[in-house]
Amino acid sequence: MAKRSARLHQSEAATKVHPLFSKGEAGNWDPMEEERRDQSYVRKIKPRSSNQQALLEAIADHSLTLAIGPAGTGKTYLAISAAVDAFEAGKIERIILSRPAIEAGESLGFLPGDLMEKMAPYLRPLYDCLTDRLGTKRLRQLMQEGEIEIAPIGFMRGRTLNNAFIVIDEAQNCTYAQMKMLLTRLGWHSTMVVTGDPGQSDLLDGMSGLDQVAHRLAPLPGIAVIRLEEADIVRHPLVGTMIGVL
Repeated sequence: MAKRSARLHQSEAATKVHPLFSKGEAGNWDPMEEERRDQSYVRKIKPRSSNQQALLEAIADHSLTLAIGPAGTGKTYLAISAAVDAFEAGKIERIILSRPAIEAGESLGFLPGDLMEKMAPYLRPLYDCLTDRLGTKRLRQLMQEGEIEIAPIGFMRGRTLNNAFIVIDEAQNCTYAQMKMLLTRLGWHSTMVVTGDPGQSDLLDGMSGLDQVAHRLAPLPGIAVIRLEEADIVRHPLVGTMIGVL
C-alpha cells in the first residue's frame, strides 16, 4: 500500500503544472518549498500573461522569434520549454543553446578546467531551465548523446543548424556583428528564439546589437518580435517594482 501511494505521489508530481506559470494562487508560491528532484521535473507550463501567451504562439508559428523584455518575464524559461516540447514531440532532432560569455561587471579571472568547465558559470541559467523541464539524469543523457548542446557564441560561426531548435540567450550582450552571424546559422526545419533585455547589457554603450536587429527584422514575414513588459514579470513582486525605478 505504501509503495502504491508513493507511485501515485510521484506520478502527480511529475505531471504538475509549474506554479510560476500557472494561474490562481501563483503569487503565494514559495521557491523554498518546491522540491527539485528528478521525480518532480516539470512536464507542463502555462503562460501567466497575454504577452507570454503571445510569445509561445509566436514560437509555434515562426521560424525566428525575438523575445525582448525586462528580467523576470520568463523569456528564457518559455523559450527552453518550447524547445523541450518540440524535441519530445519529435519535431526537431536536437536542441542548441548559446549565450555570450560576458561577465556582469566583475572579473572572474582565469577559470580552471577544460572549455565546458570554464563556460559552466555563464551557462548555469540554461542548465537550470533544462533540469527543471527534463530532470538531471535525462539531461545528462541527452547531452552525452549530443541531442542537447550548450555552446558559447564564438563556436557558432560557420555552422548550419538544420532540424534543430536554437535558443540564443542574453542577446543584449551580443554586438550587431555577432547577432548577424548567429541569425544566419538558421537552417532547414529549424526554429530559433533570441532572448534579451536591452536595458541590462554588459557591453559598452552603443555596442549591443539586439535592439537594432529587432527593429530591422520586425517588418519581415516569418519573423516575430515579442516585447514583454514589467507587468509580465513572474519573479518576486519587488522585482517589477525595482525595475520600474532603476
